Amino acid sequence: MNGGKGRRRLASRASAGKGAAAHRSAGARRRLGRSAGEVPLDRITTRDRLAWLNSAGSRIGTTLDLERTAQELAEFTVPGFADGAAVDILESVLRGEEGSRWTGRGVPLMRATALCAIEELSALEPTPVGETFVRTEQAHETLLHRYCLRQGKPVMVSRMRSDDFIKVAPTESAAAKMRAAGVHSYLAVPLIARGLLLGSADFVRGPGTPPFSSTDLALAEHLASQAAVYIDNARLYGREREHVISLQRSLLPRATPVTPGLRVQAEYAPSTAHHGVGGDWYDVMALPGGRTALMVGDVMGHGLPAAATMGRLRAVARTLMTLDMAPERVLARLDLATRDLEDEQVATFLCAVFDPADSTYTLASAGHLPPLLLDGRGSAEFVDLPIGAPLGAGVIPYDPIRLKVQAGGHLVMYTDGLVKSRHADLDHQLERLRSAARGLAPEALEGGGLIGSAPAGTARFDEAVLLVATIASPAPTGLREWQLPQEGRAASVARGLVTNQLAAWDLTELADVCELVVSELVGNALRYGNGPGRLRLLRGERLVVEVSDTGPDLPQIQHADLSDEGGRGLQLINMLCRRWGSCRTVTGKVVWAEQNLPS
Repeated sequence: MNGGKGRRRLASRASAGKGAAAHRSAGARRRLGRSAGEVPLDRITTRDRLAWLNSAGSRIGTTLDLERTAQELAEFTVPGFADGAAVDILESVLRGEEGSRWTGRGVPLMRATALCAIEELSALEPTPVGETFVRTEQAHETLLHRYCLRQGKPVMVSRMRSDDFIKVAPTESAAAKMRAAGVHSYLAVPLIARGLLLGSADFVRGPGTPPFSSTDLALAEHLASQAAVYIDNARLYGREREHVISLQRSLLPRATPVTPGLRVQAEYAPSTAHHGVGGDWYDVMALPGGRTALMVGDVMGHGLPAAATMGRLRAVARTLMTLDMAPERVLARLDLATRDLEDEQVATFLCAVFDPADSTYTLASAGHLPPLLLDGRGSAEFVDLPIGAPLGAGVIPYDPIRLKVQAGGHLVMYTDGLVKSRHADLDHQLERLRSAARGLAPEALEGGGLIGSAPAGTARFDEAVLLVATIASPAPTGLREWQLPQEGRAASVARGLVTNQLAAWDLTELADVCELVVSELVGNALRYGNGPGRLRLLRGERLVVEVSDTGPDLPQIQHADLSDEGGRGLQLINMLCRRWGSCRTVTGKVVWAEQNLPS
């Protein structure tokens, strides 16, 4: 309240002309609230003071926001207790760290977080909320520094003389402003909770108000000790919330992988409410054959347990997707994994696998909100997707659908935090989302424009995930697919197709290994898979060869003795390729092998 340039105000201003305190008359500011009736400050009884102090519990600490709690302390004391008040909090406390103990050496770095003054003392308003209190070599040490911040003791100058202003104001100009405003009494108390100093609160009284007394000092100390607990609780809650947000962000993907034929943009936005951090997550994975897996999930609940469950489910989902399993099979396995969790958590989950060869999505949902499909020509509709039971409910199987999307189309996947509202039902909010998406330009849509729109014009109170997948145009040039004949010459045909395509891509140095690999894959399909189906060749970050068939059994590397004539094909593939694998499909299986591209 001393008016120097060394204070920072983080909360919203509560200065002159703002709020009920600024409009009360000079007579009204001489009273301690309704319980004191029309009695001036110097004639208020002990019962009135205790009633006023007791009412602080319902007006200070109404939220777990640290800056707001400090602001409530300042607003509570003006004009009932003082004509002006300011609350300063340690910089370390605002960062979520613990307060400091007074050591007698130095002054801790402070920020001014709140200000409240009646109209008659509005000239004392210092620089904007948020300035850091910095002591320079030329700055003198005030009584606030010497006693409150170094020793944890209160300071009271009941009747200020001319030379007292410079003792309480940080600069000479601030002292002159206090003198001109008619300030005649000063009181400062430390904010101490659990034995640690959190900051300080200082109060002034001006013309027409009696000076501070020893009774006022005791009252201010009780109020400060009570408010300090609220401030420390807000600090602890804020620190826990930051930990949850940091944990959750660390469990989300740091970068989106290269996805052939698909542009993917994902956004995560923490809740604006303190309790809204929890288990929303997304993932994007590049699969063999140029396919891309898109996943969005939401663990029901908030806080560290939900974030930890989210991390477990994401790890399981990535492991299952690494096996290139179909979306509905991934959901079934995730349901079993969720039921095994000790916390008995329930989650919703939406999985989509994009295949650039035919621009199709395969989708399956476990209790999740339906994705939104935009065709790129102004139409926006929700996908008619069978909604299965949430993960952990124990109701399986899940039904997938196959969806073909034209070039330029957008698939929008999201969590319910994007559409939740306390003022409208879900259907209304989904329609609002559809209208908003239809009205956005493609650049704004892919840039996360939907996540900034609050439901029903109010602040979003739950965290949200937004994932927008756009089919690139034209189709990727690094993908080729052929139908192989169902006869013995299939291996020769496959070798010719692969060799010609590698020559076109200027990758002839990979031709020898690739011919051997495709021969083994087609040979296994002829012998064990009722004949080969389709041959796919993908040039991306690596070269991938893929052969499908209708056989039910997945291939495994066999132990071949020296006298055995076969059983070494997969051993060769395992040694010559970076990695290989297989997965089941609706009609059979797919076997693939991956090679590194030349440097």
